[in-house]
Amino acid sequence: MLDLFREIAQSMRNNRLRTALTGVAVAWGIFMLILLLGAARGLINAQDDSFTRQMSNTITFFNGRTGMPFKGYPENRLINFRESDINPIRKEISSVSNVEVTGSVDTVVITTMKGAISRGFNAVYPRTATDQRLKIVAGRFINDRDIAECRRSMVIYRGYADEHFGSPGKAVGQTVKCWKLAWTIVGVYDNPWRTDTYAPYTTYKALTGFNDQAYRLTVTLDGLRTEEDATMAEDSVRAQLAELHEFHPDDRRAVWVWNRFKDYLSQTKAMMMLNLAVWVIGIFTLLSGIVGVSNIMFVSVRERTHEIGIRRAIGAKPRSILVQILAESVAITAMFGYIGVFLGMVSLQILDYFVGETEAFVNPTVDISIALQVTVALIIAGAIAGLFPALKAIKVKPVEALRDE
Repeated sequence: MLDLFREIAQSMRNNRLRTALTGVAVAWGIFMLILLLGAARGLINAQDDSFTRQMSNTITFFNGRTGMPFKGYPENRLINFRESDINPIRKEISSVSNVEVTGSVDTVVITTMKGAISRGFNAVYPRTATDQRLKIVAGRFINDRDIAECRRSMVIYRGYADEHFGSPGKAVGQTVKCWKLAWTIVGVYDNPWRTDTYAPYTTYKALTGFNDQAYRLTVTLDGLRTEEDATMAEDSVRAQLAELHEFHPDDRRAVWVWNRFKDYLSQTKAMMMLNLAVWVIGIFTLLSGIVGVSNIMFVSVRERTHEIGIRRAIGAKPRSILVQILAESVAITAMFGYIGVFLGMVSLQILDYFVGETEAFVNPTVDISIALQVTVALIIAGAIAGLFPALKAIKVKPVEALRDE
């Protein structure tokens, strides 16, 4: 075995430039494969994180206007959800595990000592922070005690906190005015596209004379597995709402729907296709280096024809010639391949440091399973690259090889 390693090292020393150029192609192919796989993993992690925080087993229904007359009611009638819709939906649809409604007020202004924060607020439950991906940067979100005690608590957007109080931390505990009443800021959140203000739903309900109208209804379902399950659940809730509010079940304008589970399935398929595409691109990039390895081994066999003839003449078996050529090919591929792996991992760490926790990119690294897959790919690629040159070498006849100059 030691002699085999010496022969491999000697062959690589004798062809330094050619080996180096071929090795660079292999290293580049592996580097690009690792980099692409890591980047794809970052996108997939971001997608998984997004739907985990958004509760992908929920369907949200929004108020709409009817698109067709029904039972004597005219077209363009506004459909307003009610809190009383919750019990019939839970009772009639077995897959429903939870239903929540959301209120909205946009006719009052929230003010501080420095001016207005925003117009109105959304009346919500604690899980809204998860559903809408709100990152709490100071204090807390609306909690169960706020709901149970109808507290005048508010959660505001970070931009408002910076503008009116100097920082999110300074905003927590401050008092604002809304509906001629004092409210306490209990938390500050950040979000790329939301600037709403949030308050407890029960407080809103008490201040509006216990009016149970709502503008949004969120249904949580159990047992969703396929897109057909999500569609059936959506249609069941729509049909129940149609019965409660007397609009046609096929009237798509009456109720607007955001089916998160369908979105989750669609994005999961897209991420699978992306991962497959990355592997295909990476493998073809690697193949360019493998072709180079195969070429250099063909040249090596041609240059060592005389040597191979001598070895065959003194009794070397074809198997030993085959093993030597294959081992040399695998050694070149593995050595430069691992250089590519190392550089790829370093690049991913740098990428993770700068953009690894953004909304669209989370932890763009490769795990141990990917490293093992790449290792197997390297060994197989090296063996394939050396196989045909090795077969050519063992076919060399000793008499003809000894005549070769």
